[in-house]
Amino acid sequence: MKRIAVLTSGGDAPGMNAAIRAVVRTGIAQGWEVLGVRRGYAGLTYGEMVPLGARDVGGILQLGGTILGSARCPEFRTELGRQRALRALRSHGVEALVVIGGNGSQAGAYEVFRMGFPVVGVASTIDNDLVGSEITIGVDTALNVALEAIDRLKTTASSHGRAFLVEVMGRDCGYLALMAGIAGGAEAVVVPEVETDPEALAQEMHDAYERGKSHALVVVAEGASYNASRLADYFHANEKRLGFELRVTILGHVQRGGAPGAFDRLLATQLGAAAVDALARGEQGVLVGWVRGEVALTPLSEVAGRAKALDPQLLALAQVLAR
Repeated sequence: MKRIAVLTSGGDAPGMNAAIRAVVRTGIAQGWEVLGVRRGYAGLTYGEMVPLGARDVGGILQLGGTILGSARCPEFRTELGRQRALRALRSHGVEALVVIGGNGSQAGAYEVFRMGFPVVGVASTIDNDLVGSEITIGVDTALNVALEAIDRLKTTASSHGRAFLVEVMGRDCGYLALMAGIAGGAEAVVVPEVETDPEALAQEMHDAYERGKSHALVVVAEGASYNASRLADYFHANEKRLGFELRVTILGHVQRGGAPGAFDRLLATQLGAAAVDALARGEQGVLVGWVRGEVALTPLSEVAGRAKALDPQLLALAQVLAR
C-alpha cells in the first residue's frame, strides 16, 4: 500500500481533528501518502482530495469541528453516486479509505467496502449510538458542555423558583440526555427510547415543588416524541399545576462546538492510529472503537443500520436519584 485517504462525515464532533492528525502522521510513519477528502462523501463523490503532510495537521489537535469539512450527499446514497466516488478514489491512486464519523457515515463506509474497496471506520459521534464502541469521539466534550449549562441553569432556576426544560442533542438516541440528567441532578429525563407521559412528568415536577425544592430541572433529548418545545406547549395552558414557572433552554449545536477535552483528544488519537494499524495488518471492513478500556474492531456489517440501546439500569438509576 502506498496511498490512503481520510474523510470526516456526518455531524462534526469535538476530537475529529485529533483523529485526522493521528491518521495522517501514523500513515506517514508507515511510508504511505495520505490524502484528505474535503466535504465528506460529497467531496469524495466529486474527487475533492488534497495531500496532507505532517505539517498540514500541525496545530489542529485542540480545534473543534473538522478541518476537512462535512456535508450531506444524497447522491452518495445511490448506486451511481457510490460508483462515481469509487472511480474518484481509484483515479487518485488511493488504495484504502478511513472514514471518521457516526451511524450514517459508517453505513456509507460499509457500502464502499461491499463494492470491494478497503475501508476502516473510526467511531465519532456525540450521539454515542454506534454499535462497536462504548464511547465515541466527541461524547465526553459534548456531555461536559451540556453539564456546564445545566449547572448554570440550576443556579438561576433556584433563584427564581422556576422549572427548566433543557433540550440536548443526540438525534434519536437519549444517551446525552440520560447521562447529563444523572450527572446534573435532574428531576426527570425524557428520552426517545421511553414513551413520554406529559401528565406523569407534570406530576414529577409538582412533587418536587411539594417536597420543598427551589427548582425543577428536566433534561430532554431532542429526538423524544415530546421534545422541549412540545412539552412547553402542552404545559402552557395550565402551568400553575407544576408549582413552578416554566422556562425552556435548547442547547442545540453549541454542544458540537469548542475545543475537545483531554479525553476526546486521547481517544481520537488512539482510534485514528489504530485505523492505520488495522490497514497495515491487512484488516478492512471494520469499525475501530473503544470497548472495556481498549481499542476494539467490529465488522462494519454488524455496525451499519444498527443503533446501540440505552442501559436500562442507568434509566432506572436516574429515576431513583431524582427523588
